[in-house]
Amino acid sequence: MLTGQEQAFVTKGGIGVRVTTHAADYEKGTSPWIDRLDGERGAVFSSSYEYPGRYTRWDMALVNPPLVLESRGADVRIEALNDRGRLLMPVIEQALAGLADIEGLTRRGDELAMRVARPSRAFAEEERSRQPSVFSVIRAINELFACDDGHLGLYGAFGYDLAFQFEPIELVLERPDDQRDVVLYMPDEILLVDHYGRKAHVRAYEFEVEGKSTDEMPRDGGSQAYQPANEDPGRGDHTPGEYARLVEKAKDYFRRGDLFETVPGQVFYEACPAPPSAVSRRLSEINPSPYGFLINLGKGEYLVGASPEMYVRVSGGRRVETCPISGTIRRGKNAIEDEAQIRKLLNSAKDEAELTMCSDVDRNDKSRICVPGSVRVIGRRQIEMYSRLIHTVDHIEGILLPGRDALDAFLSHAWAVTVTGAPKRRAMQFIEDHEKSPRAWYGGAVGLLHFNGDLNTGLTLRTVHVRDGVAEVRAGATVLADSDADAEERETVLKASAMRTAIHGGAFEEEDAAPPPPPGAGKRALLVDHDDSFVHTLGGYLRRCGL
Repeated sequence: MLTGQEQAFVTKGGIGVRVTTHAADYEKGTSPWIDRLDGERGAVFSSSYEYPGRYTRWDMALVNPPLVLESRGADVRIEALNDRGRLLMPVIEQALAGLADIEGLTRRGDELAMRVARPSRAFAEEERSRQPSVFSVIRAINELFACDDGHLGLYGAFGYDLAFQFEPIELVLERPDDQRDVVLYMPDEILLVDHYGRKAHVRAYEFEVEGKSTDEMPRDGGSQAYQPANEDPGRGDHTPGEYARLVEKAKDYFRRGDLFETVPGQVFYEACPAPPSAVSRRLSEINPSPYGFLINLGKGEYLVGASPEMYVRVSGGRRVETCPISGTIRRGKNAIEDEAQIRKLLNSAKDEAELTMCSDVDRNDKSRICVPGSVRVIGRRQIEMYSRLIHTVDHIEGILLPGRDALDAFLSHAWAVTVTGAPKRRAMQFIEDHEKSPRAWYGGAVGLLHFNGDLNTGLTLRTVHVRDGVAEVRAGATVLADSDADAEERETVLKASAMRTAIHGGAFEEEDAAPPPPPGAGKRALLVDHDDSFVHTLGGYLRRCGL
């Protein structure tokens, strides 16, 4: 039922919903909401990068949501963050009470706690997304709130360790006690900014359960001011040159045939005196991207990102899209240099092999859950240009099989080959065995899971992870058998540079990147001058080459 700016409907689980819409200030956009995220839980998602048929510009924001779903390993909790959330908790508890995939469901004040049950049978590869996991709980929430509304849903972050609920990886790295694998918010107020129409509006939701309504209840929540760290966190988890040595170690795996490619990363630390809102604004200014985000995860933890890569997008409940990125080169200083760099990238057999491998694995992932014959590459080695980098990108689509949903699509790709490698399981084990610290959120995903069956997520790349006032930036490179170890290390430093600039606000000097040896290093040349007046110029060129 639709009357003016008010809409009312009932979800599949019997929850009454009333939506009112009111105009917001387009010029201010998400800015006031970004400021609030320094202290209040919530998220801002944006797309500031356009690509025909793939990306458009939009922003959305939510602050002080009524509910949060969190997990760590097999432990899952749902918490009411205010009175509006408390009204919904009984019906959520009822929806979960008979769920076979969980055990130990307990209500403690404002919190529902439970544990994922062990699988009672073997699951085929095509069924891997239906194994008992935290996604069993997410599916139950989706079923309860299922409706045609195109904005109501779960918004947040999915950590890298979620894949270990489906992949038998032997864990080596010690995880911190406060690490979380999922943080998802269900909002009751969403700001939407339309850059094409140059307008903005807020959708406000009221819920009714068993005759009780959230009408007149305040949209409030707790607040925790940002606290920067007061000490130097050090360079990172690698010393200069150490990443290059890791690349050489990976080549042993290639020679044995254990790996085709892998994507190890290294972490850079920065003191973060500025609040996350300031870091977010700087990053969006210097590095526009299709998946920008600022998420206050609570407990002094934030994600600020400008990811260039789609993870999984599902539209119309059936169409699945991904855009694997592989092949990277530095931007030029002007359009002429950019053109030369693009030609160099497109003519690189190594970069072409990288992307081909990624797309082959991606198509294999889709083939688990898509209609046979529907998986196809609709864009091949397309160029996407960012503030400091140029990438080659494939665009791949498929159509979900009947009975499959957006979460099947999400889980069948966990995690993208562009952040793990191939074969995927072996590459993930290599990463676990050789990286210096757990990935936490890096290599996972951020985004939106709507209750109408659609999903839009980006890979957690080009991300600043702020925890206890210290910023961490992880960056990786796709390593193949013919990789230049020093060049791969320089690529990780370059990829991290925009985020490190956003953290401290000044020009970033790539002091950590070892300069490549000149092509003439260690060689000598003898020039014989036949009075042609140009021998000294030629000598200067040779000296620049290291002779």
